[in-house]
Amino acid sequence: MTIRLHHVAQARSFRTLWLMHEMGLDFEIRRHSFFDKSLRNPDYLALSPAGRVPALEIDGRVMFESGAITEYLVETRPEAGLGRLPPDAERLEWLEWLHFAETIGQHLANLTQQHIALREDCMRSPTVMRLEARRLEKVLEVVERVVARHDWLLPSGFSAVDTNLGYSVDIARRFVPLGLLPNVAAYLDRCKARPAFRAAAAEDGPAEIYTQDFYEAPADG
Repeated sequence: MTIRLHHVAQARSFRTLWLMHEMGLDFEIRRHSFFDKSLRNPDYLALSPAGRVPALEIDGRVMFESGAITEYLVETRPEAGLGRLPPDAERLEWLEWLHFAETIGQHLANLTQQHIALREDCMRSPTVMRLEARRLEKVLEVVERVVARHDWLLPSGFSAVDTNLGYSVDIARRFVPLGLLPNVAAYLDRCKARPAFRAAAAEDGPAEIYTQDFYEAPADG
């Protein structure tokens, strides 16, 4: 049965796209847009009730949470490239980082809404922009301390959770300068150097959501 990924360029579905390349899985991509109404179409809402990506058609079911998709893929395909859970000694950390990526994702969602989704300046709040950027910086400082000790999130090496968190860091750099987070910057460089990341980036599609290299909060008033 074909694995089918519903994907928007630069969106959270990139995590799944990257992971499936790391695992060497065969799949097809159905592309959608962040800005048209295709994600609100009833046919798509039947796959992803919140109208978001990813949605992954797999094993006769549909999954629509990227963290859950990551866990399911490594549990059900142990023979694939990264298709394995970490050693028992790292199981707790693996789960922690899997969900920590969602902590970062919440700040990214708020910043994306403020800078991009809200089209009129009068709808935006420079205060919220600055507050969320500072919160994002604080959670990246956690990553900074960990990847200062070893190249990847787990001491044993690259794992599926790096695809989830690595994507989040790649988007975070558009809102928080990584100059003061050199270990995070080096971690992101290692992620981008992976052949599977490059393959996923080549398939991602033209930039549609994040069309600027950096989004800075305007000054009040």
